[in-house]
Amino acid sequence: QVQLVESGGGLVQAGGSLRLSCAASGRTFSSYVMGWFRQAPGKGREFVAGIAGSGRSTYYGESVKGRSTISRDNAKNMVYLQMNSLKPEDKAVYYCAGSRRVASRRVEKYDYWSQGTQVTVST
Repeated sequence: QVQLVESGGGLVQAGGSLRLSCAASGRTFSSYVMGWFRQAPGKGREFVAGIAGSGRSTYYGESVKGRSTISRDNAKNMVYLQMNSLKPEDKAVYYCAGSRRVASRRVEKYDYWSQGTQVTVST
């Protein structure tokens, strides 16, 4: 099975930056569409960013577009989320996810999930 291990969460001041990292097991990492989602207390899981297996195409949720960058290093089986200009509303548990299917913004299209990491934005 594919395992995703996430790191990089923590406390960040509003306006600051943070980079989340996700390490994947397996030998077919480049075949997976990868995505980042987040979930605030009492709310559903929200799409943040996605990236094609090759890394050639990326896409973002409207709430973070222009402030976040998703990237991947297939040689290292890693995917990253760089977040800038963080806002209090960015506070959530962030998840790394992988899918064998075509790129999607929908939670149900992803097959594998990380354990999640808390991002807190102070004011």
